[in-house]
Amino acid sequence: MSQPGEVPHISSFTLRFFRGIVRSYFRRHFRAVQIQHSDKLASAQGPLIVYGNHSSWWDPMLITLLASVYLPQRRHYAPMAGEQLDRYPILRKVGIFPVAMRSTRGAAEFLGTAQAILASGGVLWITPQARFADVRERPLRFKAGLAMLALRVPGVQLLPLAAEYSFWDERLPETLGRFGDPLTLKSDSTVESATAQLEAALEQSMDELREAAKTRDFRQFTTVLNGRRGTGGFYAIRQTFGSWVGGKKHFRDHTPRERGVGEIE
Repeated sequence: MSQPGEVPHISSFTLRFFRGIVRSYFRRHFRAVQIQHSDKLASAQGPLIVYGNHSSWWDPMLITLLASVYLPQRRHYAPMAGEQLDRYPILRKVGIFPVAMRSTRGAAEFLGTAQAILASGGVLWITPQARFADVRERPLRFKAGLAMLALRVPGVQLLPLAAEYSFWDERLPETLGRFGDPLTLKSDSTVESATAQLEAALEQSMDELREAAKTRDFRQFTTVLNGRRGTGGFYAIRQTFGSWVGGKKHFRDHTPRERGVGEIE
């Protein structure tokens, strides 16, 4: 187990195994994973913190998927409350490190570990709300740790990531994400002003994602991963058989989508 101020160890074998589990989970439980402006992550260089809202148990899974797709050459890390991490010990081997919440010592340990990660070339993913919060909650309120960390790392790039999980026309929901414009804080910013700037940037990305989600237009997104299609079960068998008997093309989706449009699979 790594000590505060050290870069957490990542098991390459466990990471490959876990990434396979993540892809399987998304395929099984979602119609698709769809992202806007993924180029902002793929082109990022230097010290990088990706920070996003925290609405769901799925957030760490989404982080794992996006990291493996868009920046596979870099190491990725994320903090998690120690008591929660104890429930999922496998996460300790894939870059998740414990944080003691609501303590001065815990904050200092987080800053030390996070700075070591960024200095080593690792990417840090943070949910600065530090709790589950509905995507409609406004205004956003962050813990001070993100701004404190960013102000200690010269030239660090901060990339907002909005995420939500929405039902469209199908049996299974969509995982939706949108990267905002990267930020670089001024060195003379206060923690309070930096936090406000970071909150405003993520809130804007969340509002823009909400508007895109309302259109239910998959063509506004890049499809990172396709999941299960159709109704499933006996009804799906009946539809398939009826189409075959009638000599008609069978569409598994309730609303057919053009395969290949915006897909990276």
